[in-house]
Amino acid sequence: MKFNPFFFRSPRAIAISEAIFATIIWASSFVFVKIIISDIGPLTIAGLRYFIAFLILLPFILREEQSLRKIPSRLGIQLVLIGIAAYTIGNGALFWGLKYLPATTTSFLMSISPILVLFAGVIFLKEFPKRLQIIGVVTCLVGSALFFAPGLRPGEPLGLALVGFGLLGFTAFGILGRGVARERRTSTIILTGIPFAVGGGILLLISIPVEGWPVLNQKAWAIILWLAFINTAFAYILYNHALKTITALEMNVILNLSPLGTAIIAWFILDESLALIQILGMVTVVIGVILVQVKGNRKK
Repeated sequence: MKFNPFFFRSPRAIAISEAIFATIIWASSFVFVKIIISDIGPLTIAGLRYFIAFLILLPFILREEQSLRKIPSRLGIQLVLIGIAAYTIGNGALFWGLKYLPATTTSFLMSISPILVLFAGVIFLKEFPKRLQIIGVVTCLVGSALFFAPGLRPGEPLGLALVGFGLLGFTAFGILGRGVARERRTSTIILTGIPFAVGGGILLLISIPVEGWPVLNQKAWAIILWLAFINTAFAYILYNHALKTITALEMNVILNLSPLGTAIIAWFILDESLALIQILGMVTVVIGVILVQVKGNRKK
């Protein structure tokens, strides 16, 4: 097959590149948080990351003054709930769990959130799984058993409980976000920025009495600002722009590779290593999650 340099100028090739780049960026988030979490409280890190990301998007939000005024009260409540579910509860608990878990394990646990959304969809949205999705769930359970087969180290059960609580927040976010996406009654910037403000702001209000007033050195400020600018604001722009060209299924398949990306980055930077059976378990879970998402996304 002859190499065609113009392929990389096509909208589809650019969109796939953006999705891969966003996945790599998000895969690094757990590693960056792990680097500074011994010096700064996890709630403070999460609160600063998302509230600063809101401040970055604020000029663009203010340019859509008319859209802000037209937000109905029901949608406003949904945006607040999304902020609390995804950022205050989801990411707050996730960052807290990183105190006790390796970055790779935390990223791995995050990859199973579509399974919880699937079950929540049965209860709240009356969306029942197809046969292939059930096979995907079973595959994920097998992969999880393989990943944790070597056993847990001291402190890790608490970390698992915290991340599990955070996954409940992400599950609520998945259900709420799906409802808001169906309505399409406001812009992407507002849908992204307002939850950042709510979730990040509440986390900061909680973190100050719980963890004390943050004292950040240059390294901590550099990582938090990087997380806010690159891993949050910039990565979401890449994600949303890519979705204009590629399907939700294609995007989810690429994003499901994030735990593998975290494992590679953590191996280089944090010297975290995985047993062969854990790598096999991680790959098995990725396959299971893809199977869970295939049916619903093809219908959409």
